[in-house]
Amino acid sequence: MPRKTATVRARLEPDLKKETEDILDELGLNTTEAIRIFFKQVKLQHGLPFEIKIPNETTHQAIAEAKAGKNLKEFDTAKKLFEDLDI
Repeated sequence: MPRKTATVRARLEPDLKKETEDILDELGLNTTEAIRIFFKQVKLQHGLPFEIKIPNETTHQAIAEAKAGKNLKEFDTAKKLFEDLDI
């Protein structure tokens, strides 16, 4: 097994680090393991393991409306949501 001797350092906002570590903890991972998984996927995919897009105007508008609390719907159950979506 290869020796793990390389170090990765990054500066992050403290809140982002804490919230992310809480999620990773729920998944049973620590930060080092998550970074290792990410790096392995970058290697396997020869790029980022997820798609990155710049949101279009429709998406920007939907995000702004959601943040402002406009045009939001709430559902008590997933079934009601799916019915509304006609799924």
